[in-house]
Amino acid sequence: MEWNLRSAGELLAALRAGEVSSVELTEAAIAAIERDDGVINAICVRDFDRAREAARQADRALRRGEDRPLLGVPVTVKESYDVAGLPTTWGMPQHRDFVPVEDAVQVSRLKDAGAVVLGKTNVPLGLQDLQSFNEIYGTTNNPWDHDRTSGGSSGGSAAALACGFGALSIGSDLAGSLRTPAHFCGVYAHKPTLGLAATRGMVAPPAPPLPVEFDLAVVGPMARTASDLALLLDVMAGPDPLTLGVAHEVTLPPPRHEVLGDFRVLVLDEHPLLATGAAVRAGVNRVADALVASGARVERRSRLLPDLAEAASLYTQLLFSGSSAHFPVAAYEQLQVRAAALDPDDQGLDAARLRGMVLSHRDWIEVTNRRELHRHGWRQLFTEFDAVLCPVTPTPAFPHDHNPDLLERRLDIDDVEHPFFDQLVWAGLATMPGLPATAIPAGRSPGGLPVGVQLIGPMFEDRTTLRLAELLEQQLGGFQPPV
Repeated sequence: MEWNLRSAGELLAALRAGEVSSVELTEAAIAAIERDDGVINAICVRDFDRAREAARQADRALRRGEDRPLLGVPVTVKESYDVAGLPTTWGMPQHRDFVPVEDAVQVSRLKDAGAVVLGKTNVPLGLQDLQSFNEIYGTTNNPWDHDRTSGGSSGGSAAALACGFGALSIGSDLAGSLRTPAHFCGVYAHKPTLGLAATRGMVAPPAPPLPVEFDLAVVGPMARTASDLALLLDVMAGPDPLTLGVAHEVTLPPPRHEVLGDFRVLVLDEHPLLATGAAVRAGVNRVADALVASGARVERRSRLLPDLAEAASLYTQLLFSGSSAHFPVAAYEQLQVRAAALDPDDQGLDAARLRGMVLSHRDWIEVTNRRELHRHGWRQLFTEFDAVLCPVTPTPAFPHDHNPDLLERRLDIDDVEHPFFDQLVWAGLATMPGLPATAIPAGRSPGGLPVGVQLIGPMFEDRTTLRLAELLEQQLGGFQPPV
């Protein structure tokens, strides 16, 4: 296998053994981007001159005997992270010339670990889509089918990894933005426990880079192997030093098990509010079958599972409560009138979206109180199970859909149309309570598209789902390059 498709772990071993230089790896990655990215459009901002200099410095450090976690490894960064000297736009044309003067905390951690930053990867407008396209940088195509999306909002990062444009990438996740692109492109991603990794400098321009605590959103790693996710999470984990005055390392619990047969896994492939497509259901069952064959305890039901319909409603309200914060007053008042006219018994997702956009602070507190009850329910569930296996979205990657009215879009699930945003119910299952979730490849659809699944674990037990992902990779084969 060529260097560009090797794992970060393999590259680190080769660099330490002197089998290859960081300059060689960097030049190979740059050559691949220049050769192949014209049709994929994953790398929206190139930083090749500084990457070459960073690679030369890495080689000098290696010759001195230094051994940092990512020393000499080429990586990419989602466009939404501040990188000093490069534009941060979040795809918003009015901010195309915004250039931050300091690195985001996670970019600093990458550089301190010795990584070579090749550039930034494409995103949707304001990070608010399951696709990655905007007026500034255009559309990122899925490497497996250029007529389909690579996902969003970390779609550029997932496509870059699938194509060999760097060994690792960092993204973010509010509505599946790490997990969905990984699922669509056949790579790995990990949504960390809420609050585990500092987010400063991952903020829409022109807001200042402050150490805020997000309600739902996290930042996290993407890679082509499960072990690389764990490697990168170790670099990313930890609170913002601005909040403590000093850097602080986080000690996470070890994985609950080291052998696949010891795991207890609850398998879900049905949701009360949304159909699951046959291709995704087959992917879930492929993973479930591998678990059974390895001797793991696999169950399909549990009385301890929090109510999935209420979980989806709570997540939808929390998610959309932030989307209308800066709406013009007149538009917001129209939403209030529409929400007031809803039937109180209407518990559908359309109603939840509308209610969420006009939540009063009083109502928001009630929703967050309900969330705490769900968190307690998950704690109880994880006394009997180690992980939950379920879909990321109900379908593989869908065709590009750039309808500017997102509420008019429809998702085709086995020839039946559904509201576009309903597909977020599976991503929200882990996001709403703040649980860690690891997205892994689970084979391909009958049409040849990648299919992924997610492994949801107990809060702050990120190493459990990461280890389970690594063991399943050994059974199922993991990442395969696009054909």
